[in-house]
Amino acid sequence: METVLRKKWQVACVLACALFALPSVLPIVGNAMAAADQASCEAKAVSKDGKPLAGAAKTASIKKCMGETKPNVTASCEAKAVSKEGKKLAGAAKTSFMKKCEAQGAS
Repeated sequence: METVLRKKWQVACVLACALFALPSVLPIVGNAMAAADQASCEAKAVSKDGKPLAGAAKTASIKKCMGETKPNVTASCEAKAVSKEGKKLAGAAKTSFMKKCEAQGAS
């Protein structure tokens, strides 16, 4: 009986530690994904001749590329924002779900 109770406490402590650590890990994961997106956009920043863009043209191309990737994530998250009963989420539940989904990159 005592070992079962001890195991339950150990599991509870591990879960509590994981929950407290999760918010500090999510920004790191989000930043890594943003860096990967930017790197792929930089690779796509080439002229019609196939030469790499530079200066303002490169910056504009990267901004446009980054802007195009985000709506796809948002649209994907919108489609997934459904309750267990199959109804669309609304209000705070939807806002919370969208933040979490967009932070994960709609994976």
